Amino acid sequence: MKVDVLVAEIGSTTTVVNAFFGIHTDSPKFIGQGQAPTTVFEGGDVRNGLNGAIDDLAKKLGVDSIEYNDFFATSSAAGGLKMTVHGLVYDMTAKAAKEAALGAGAVIHKVTAGKLRRTDLKEIKEISPNIILIAGGVDYGERDTAIYNAELIAGLNLGIPVIYAGNIENIEEIKLIFEDTNYKLYIVDNVYPKIDYLNIEPTRCVIQNVFEEHITNAPGMEHIKELVNSHITPTPGAVMEASKLLRKNIGDLMVIDVGGATTDIHSVTEGNDGISRILVNPEPIAKRSVEGDLGVYVNMRNIVNTIGKENLQEELSDINLDEVIENYLPIPKTKEQIILVERLTKEAALRATKRHSGIIRSIYSTSGKSRIAEGKDLTEVRYIVGTGGALTRLPNRVEIMKEIPKNNKNKDLLFPKETVKVLVDNDYIMASLGVLSKKYEDAALKLMLKSLNFKEETLCIQD
Repeated sequence: MKVDVLVAEIGSTTTVVNAFFGIHTDSPKFIGQGQAPTTVFEGGDVRNGLNGAIDDLAKKLGVDSIEYNDFFATSSAAGGLKMTVHGLVYDMTAKAAKEAALGAGAVIHKVTAGKLRRTDLKEIKEISPNIILIAGGVDYGERDTAIYNAELIAGLNLGIPVIYAGNIENIEEIKLIFEDTNYKLYIVDNVYPKIDYLNIEPTRCVIQNVFEEHITNAPGMEHIKELVNSHITPTPGAVMEASKLLRKNIGDLMVIDVGGATTDIHSVTEGNDGISRILVNPEPIAKRSVEGDLGVYVNMRNIVNTIGKENLQEELSDINLDEVIENYLPIPKTKEQIILVERLTKEAALRATKRHSGIIRSIYSTSGKSRIAEGKDLTEVRYIVGTGGALTRLPNRVEIMKEIPKNNKNKDLLFPKETVKVLVDNDYIMASLGVLSKKYEDAALKLMLKSLNFKEETLCIQD
């Protein structure tokens, strides 16, 4: 059987393959999904998982083999896109660089502000990042910190890509520092060119391009690169691309993915004009946060302890909590397991949203009481979109997401309003469509709206 496009999502534990047909027509179709263990941590390489997922897809479609015209891939295998980020002031350039890296789909293992210390250098070597991002100084402002940090990083001889996104005055100096090293240097526009102005999109784009060019860390990934005749994107970065495409066509939104190890939130919104006038620091329009302690499988016990085991047992009085925890599975099989996973998913979604969103605070000065806003404003979000295993498969997934605006009891959190609508990525293809959109934007949008059961006549196209 020949399909138009195959998209592989290569994860650390599972590889999924999605097949699409009619990409060049007005009615593109999602025709099936196969999956298999990735096997990287069992002595194999990612090709084993990919071949297994394709075989599973063929079996489900009732055919002997699958051929394709285009093959795309997203990857979070071998720990995903590991980065370290180094800026000048944490709330300014370091934060801007961090936002750019997170939005591109990176897993950030270290962020520093100011001049690097010996302990920082030791930790960078131990992390062994895929990419290092150096920022620092507004344009024509402070120069010395970024130059100092670049010289120390060059001396580590790590032989990995380095992106410089700092003070424009340093560009020639940075080029000289890395000229005779084993690093590959990329120069990008400053992520924080002037006070209270973020410019993270150029850096985000380059990070994804660098990832695609150098994605050889997971065993066998170099062979996947040979198979792919189009883009390879970090999986969270692909979800961000899908989120931005959706926002352009249906309005401001946030996307939640409660996973086994982490909970990711992507929001694409400028927020409320009134809030922006009292905002202490600028926030990106498209923002991603990843909560490494909020996973409903790997970090299940952490969420149980956060709620309180006694409180949880009292709340879930119909189940034997100890017994369910003892027999806990990555994919729940029994009614009791589903009840527990739904409660953990709700907790993860609420806590992750609280960490992602901003807050309004009152401050007191000699001129009296005034209000300030800190963090991301979600009050103009029109849609909450659920993707990932938990929020696309659990029976009460919609009710879980509807709890988010209800948990702003004091109205001091910059949460979505209770009028927000909940959408579900029913086909669980959002990441695949994010990478697909790089070449087939119209088809990706149509497929996304179908997966969300979104009525096209209500589209509100934005600039």
